[in-house]
Amino acid sequence: MKSDDFRPAIPAPDEGARARAQARWAQIAKPLGSLGALEGHLCRIAALTGEETISLTPRTLLVFCADNGVVAQGVTQTGSEVTARVARALAAGISTASRMAAVAGCRVLPVDVGIRDFAGEGGVLPRRVKNGTGDITRGPAMTRDEAERAIRTGAELAGQMAAEGCRLLLIGEMGIGNTTTTAAVTAALLGAPPRAVTGRGAGLSSAGLGRKVAAVERALAVNQPDGGDPVDVLSKVGGLDLAALTGAILGAAARRLPVLLDGVITAAAALCAVRLCPAAGAALLPSHQSAEPAGRMLLDALGLEPLIQAGMRVGEGAGALAALPLYDMALAVYGGTTFADLAMPAYEELT
Repeated sequence: MKSDDFRPAIPAPDEGARARAQARWAQIAKPLGSLGALEGHLCRIAALTGEETISLTPRTLLVFCADNGVVAQGVTQTGSEVTARVARALAAGISTASRMAAVAGCRVLPVDVGIRDFAGEGGVLPRRVKNGTGDITRGPAMTRDEAERAIRTGAELAGQMAAEGCRLLLIGEMGIGNTTTTAAVTAALLGAPPRAVTGRGAGLSSAGLGRKVAAVERALAVNQPDGGDPVDVLSKVGGLDLAALTGAILGAAARRLPVLLDGVITAAAALCAVRLCPAAGAALLPSHQSAEPAGRMLLDALGLEPLIQAGMRVGEGAGALAALPLYDMALAVYGGTTFADLAMPAYEELT
């Protein structure tokens, strides 16, 4: 893949549309700015799409599923076989994210980009790049070419969603061991100490956390990823899910499709995408701040403030799904009763 493929032509935000959305909010019969960040997020969507008339349906959650060889280092509470089990549950509509999506009115599409020894399953989109990644404590997760292929896969799927009429793209992941790869990617991109960015993931003991920190330290020492080259970082200490998520963000931004992030793993992918193509940042919407220690650090690096502070660490896109009802309620107000409808004077900006 050529380097230019990582920097698609992403339109600049339409500031006229943003201003019209802000003007619409000022007409709504409520105190100015009283829905807080929700108002700013809808204005952000208007600027991205170039339309102050906002629609958030239909919407789709892409869940990129892949396995990580670093699991061999005892950094997880469960084995890699759980990745395939959850992918099947996503396809069957019975996973945590699937239950939440049913309430939020969102389609869920699990994508196999590298589930270990996975023979396929109806409802799981086959987009395999390789049969899981290597153990990053012993060498690179994958080749650069494989990382590029995963990025291209994510970008193509986002483009497909846009072509099908999707108005809001949610992104999530499933892959046992991917909070370890995320910690390594975060440390490499931010130049942060491994201990500062590594958390307990799905519930590690203190001993398990110690093994995880040591694994991140070894991975960085063995692979020496170039923090100035996100593709190098992804290929050496990342994962196929992280690379595909990065591509999905780039592909969506190129199509003016807003992207609702989940937690720490999607935030790490977002930082990779923005480092590759800064204009992609205009498409990002933060849902929540992950309980993982890198969660706040990554959002700060992206200049994003989360809607939800709930200590969530589910994965699968659950945090993004949790934000959907908030967006729906904000949109109902945005298209609702104005001061003129109530024959009352509008609030004035205080100086």
